[in-house]
Amino acid sequence: MGNKKSGMLSKEILEDLKLNTKYSEDELCKWYESFQKQCPDGRISRSDFEKIYANFFPNSDPKIYARHVFRSFDTNDDGTLDFREYIIALHLTSTGKTNLKLEWAFSLFDVDRNGEISKNEVLEIIAAIFKMIPPEEQKILPEDENTPQKRADKLWAYFNKGDADKIAEKEFIDGVMKNEAIMNLIQYNPREK
Repeated sequence: MGNKKSGMLSKEILEDLKLNTKYSEDELCKWYESFQKQCPDGRISRSDFEKIYANFFPNSDPKIYARHVFRSFDTNDDGTLDFREYIIALHLTSTGKTNLKLEWAFSLFDVDRNGEISKNEVLEIIAAIFKMIPPEEQKILPEDENTPQKRADKLWAYFNKGDADKIAEKEFIDGVMKNEAIMNLIQYNPREK
């Protein structure tokens, strides 16, 4: 396939992505070509990622949420996403298996990366999600979910936790898998017009 110096996608990364995503070799090569045009140095910065994310939510403010999403995928903590991290992010957030999506969701909520989620971390992410919900949609949310605090309280209640308690990854994934209402609390799906 070529090597990084020639601007081609390395055979090792291509094989890894084919194995760990649903994307074909042809799709990956086309996306790599596009990625290289947008990011000639082979990396996307947090601010560029935030700009791209903003295009998907033109009527709201996704910047804080995008920052958390970026953090969750910047697996080597270098402040950029390389092509592999970018494709894994795309795969997990759009078409990945539910269990993998929930592992990612846990890493999103685990802001301090200590392997547990606190109620404050839940509130921080839910507040960021709320900034993506247009005001007209916020007005029609159920009474017990119409503010970030109420939504965080409701989520925490599903897990039967006290304010100082923590949720481990397995408990989080199992809880969400058993209760679709929790899934609805941890994400935002724009309404169809």
